[in-house]
Formats: sequence, C-alpha cells, structure tokens
Amino acid sequence: MAASMICSRVAAGLRGSGFRAPLGSTAGKVLAGSPGILSNHGFQVQQQQQRRLSLHEYLSMGLLKEAGISVPHGVVANTPDEAYKIAKEIGSKDIVVKAQVLAGGRGKGTFEGGLKGGVKIVFSPEEAKAVSSQMIGKKLFTKQTGEKGRICNQVFICERRYPRREYYFAITMERSFQGPVLIGSSQGGVNIEDVAAENPEAIIKEPIDIVEGIKKEQAVRLAQKMGFPPNLVDEAAENMIKLYNLFLKYDATMIEINPMVEDASGVVMCMDAKINFDSNSAYRQKKIFDMQDWTQEDQRDKDAAKADLNYIGLDGNIGCLVNGAGLAMATMDIIKLHGGTPANFLDVGGGATAQQVTEAFKLITSDKKVLAILVNIFGGIMRCDVIAQGIVTAVKDLELKVPIVVRLQGTRVDDAKALITASGLKILACDDLDEAAKMVVKLSEIVSLAKQAHVDVKFQLPI
Repeated sequence: MAASMICSRVAAGLRGSGFRAPLGSTAGKVLAGSPGILSNHGFQVQQQQQRRLSLHEYLSMGLLKEAGISVPHGVVANTPDEAYKIAKEIGSKDIVVKAQVLAGGRGKGTFEGGLKGGVKIVFSPEEAKAVSSQMIGKKLFTKQTGEKGRICNQVFICERRYPRREYYFAITMERSFQGPVLIGSSQGGVNIEDVAAENPEAIIKEPIDIVEGIKKEQAVRLAQKMGFPPNLVDEAAENMIKLYNLFLKYDATMIEINPMVEDASGVVMCMDAKINFDSNSAYRQKKIFDMQDWTQEDQRDKDAAKADLNYIGLDGNIGCLVNGAGLAMATMDIIKLHGGTPANFLDVGGGATAQQVTEAFKLITSDKKVLAILVNIFGGIMRCDVIAQGIVTAVKDLELKVPIVVRLQGTRVDDAKALITASGLKILACDDLDEAAKMVVKLSEIVSLAKQAHVDVKFQLPI
C-alpha cells in the first residue's frame, strides 16, 4: 500500500505531517532493518515518517568540534586551487579528499568523468588539487543517488589519522523506546546495516529517558560493551555525553559516527559525522537551517518549501492534491487499491490560499510522468471554495491538459461546485472518494495508452 511506500520514500523530507524519525538512515536500519534486532527485547518496530534536514560532513564535523569533541583537522575547499592551498597548510604527508555530497556510499560511487570513489587518500598538495578537479563541479553517482546523481560543489580536505580500533556509534529517536536511544558496536568503519542483519548481537542499544537525560553510567556501560580499552572507557563515555547534548541542543533526529576510533596516539576521535535535524525546529534553529545546501535537493522540494507546501515526489503517474497528511495517505492508498500509482504526496494544509493551490499544481505538473490529477479536499478549517478558486486559476494560468478529478466535501462545498461549474473547464467532480479514485485511475490508463500509441486524447464533459 502507499502508506508503506511513502514511509520508505519520504526519507528525504515530509515537511508537515508529524514526527519524523530517521528510519531511512543507517541508524534507523540498524534498529529496524533486520528481523530479531528489537524482537528479542519485545519491541515492535513501526515504519515511521521522517522529517529531517541533512548537513554536509564538514558542517557536521564543525558542530562536533564546537562541542569539544575530537575530530581530524580539516577545511572545506570550493576550488581545486583552494584544495591545494589547504593541503599545503595542513602539512601532513597523507591527506584525505572527501567529496561533499549528501548521499551515502560516497566511497563506492563514481563521478561523471570516470573517477571512482568520493573519498580519496592523496600524498601531496598537487595530488589533492588534481583529485579535487575531478570531483568539484561533477555529479557523483551512488546507490542512494540513483541515475540522477548529485552535484559535488565542495571537497573536505583533512588530515589522515591512523586508528587502532574502529567502532560504530549513533543516537537516534526511536518510537519503540519512546525516546532517544544510543546505538553502539565494536564493528565500526564498515557497512553497519550488514552487521545488523548478519550479527544483530553485535549491535548494543542503550535507551535514554528523555526527561532524566543521559547518565554517566549509561555511557560508560555502552563504551565497555563496545569494547573500548579500560583506559579509554571514560573518554569514550565523555564523547558520547557531549554528542547527546549536541543532539538535544540542535533538535537532531540522528547523529551517526562511523567510525568512532581509538587513534594511534591513544585518543578517542570521531572520524566522520552525519547529523539529521527535525525540520519542525527550523524556527528556533536558524543557524542550522541557514546551512542547508539546496543544490543537493530536488528543485521541487525547494519550490515546495518556498510555497510552504508539504510535497514529496514519488514514482507514479497520478498527481495528488490533498489537505491533511492523514487524508493524503488515505488518498494514495485508495489510488493504489484501484490499481493506480501516486506520483506524489502533497498536503496543502488547513490554511492554504488560492495562490498556494496554484503553486501546488505547478509542482504536480512539473513531474512529466503525471497523466491525471486527483484533488481530494475535506473542508473543515480549509474552505472548499478557496480550493476551487485555486483549481480554476491554476487550470487557466497553467493551461493544464491532463484530466483533473475533484472530490470536495465540507465547508462551502456548494459554493465550490458552483465556481467549478461556472468556469466551463473540463474538471470532473465526484462526491464519493472511491468513485473519484476509480475515475482518476481509469483516466490515467487512457492517457497512458494514448501516449503509447502516439495519439492525442481530449476529454469532453460529461464523460
């Protein structure tokens, strides 16, 4: 059903529909990605919607450094010349060049141009410059980015450290624990999802009481179970406490350190950092949200945020415009029930204006896969006539050619129907949601067949 589909696809943002836990993240998969990890403790894992902002690694590492946590020295470079200068200033024999792309699997990715890997060890400033020139301005393709890839605009130049042991550590929000949970493993620096699937006993979990906060003995216990040497247990625990305080301070939904290491110099250090933030906290975390890199986001997500709409693109061909996240989920479910596939999640909220409705149609129709649109509005706070006016304006201004099925119920529904009728536009009205879903699925099939046959199709009312 679409509800499960949306939960897996919404890992990149569902800006207006309740709590978002980072299930699509590695930490979420460690908790929920394989049978037995939580079932042994009597917990039931639920698919959860996700609400998060992700920052580039160099920004996350900067936050760790501000919090007093040991990290390798590094500076971001915007050009190959900057990379050369920074590598020279660092002065280390070995330098690590890391592509700054918001996608997992960078190390195994491929750049357009052929360079293999988004994380490279180099041995001179000249080599740092040469490698950076093959990364900056190029798209990196990984399993997470798919065929679209993601542009690399910056590289993180940092000193190479030599760890004795590598560990995995994360903090995330987990409903089954009713709050934050610390996750640790002695098997860091590797694909932790595989560890969770193949050896769940290697994953240690320490739930934190959200009211009481983290206790020193909890951090110490986790550090011991993770296998830190006795002389470093306290230092590791202190780092965990600092990370938890950072987690709370910035309204994070996840902090993932892979790996946390015992350095060759005998220091506990965080070698990498991934932090996600709750988008609901944007009003009080301006510093964090000003760091967002929109070049890493789908243009539609950017447009949706600008219009204050809750939009997530999916893979189907039936556009959806709905008020209320729950009703939107139900609408996608009923489309799926009748054999269709939703092209998006779009919640216009309870106070949408006619202008926002027009912007919503722009978002929906910017997806060239959309063959038909279903509008499903239950007017409680939202007035049906406002939606209707927005629909009429959008159809006229955008010269929409795709069939539109509208189901309106609630406040001022008669006024809304009158507006649609008076417009003279080919907008199909339905009172029953089930019938509306059947109709929009059938229309999408007709348009799809027509496109396959390379013929034009025009709809006349009544059908």
